[in-house]
Amino acid sequence: MARPRKVTYNLKEKLQKLQEAGLTAPEMKPRPVEEELLTLNERIRDILQLVREPSQNPYDMTYLVMYDIEDDRVRTHIAKYLLSKGCIRIQKSVYMARTHQKVFTEINDTLKDVQATYDNHDSILLVPIQSSTVGSMKIIGKDIQVQSLIDPPNTLFY
Repeated sequence: MARPRKVTYNLKEKLQKLQEAGLTAPEMKPRPVEEELLTLNERIRDILQLVREPSQNPYDMTYLVMYDIEDDRVRTHIAKYLLSKGCIRIQKSVYMARTHQKVFTEINDTLKDVQATYDNHDSILLVPIQSSTVGSMKIIGKDIQVQSLIDPPNTLFY
C-alpha cells in the first residue's frame, strides 16, 4: 500500500495555515523557541569566508536581513526560510547573505507577502552592503581579535 504523499507548503502558505487555525492570535502565550546559534568564532568564520571568496557572478550582492518579529512561530518559519535561501545567521535576528539579485528580490517579495498575511507590528529590514565594509566590522562583548581573523598572516622565510 502506497503512503500518502506529504504536502509541502512555502513560507507564505504555512503562515496562512497557522492564521486560519487561529494559532497566531495575540492572546496566545508565546511558545519558547529553541534556536541553535553557532558559536561566535564559527559565525565570524562564516562571515569571513563569505567576504573573502570573490563572487564569480557580477549580479551577486551581499546584504543583511534583520527582523523584529513578535510571534515565535512566524519568527521560526522566517528563520528557517532565510537559512534555506543561503543566509548565514549572524545573531538570532540578523542574517548575512551573498546571492544573486533574483534571490534577494525573491526573499524581499516573500517577506512582504508574509508581512501582509497577518496583523502585526513587526519590521523586517533588507540592507545591501559592500563586501569590503564587512572587513571593518567591530565586535563588542567578546574578546576576539577580528583583525587577526581578517588580515592574512605575514610569513617571512629565510
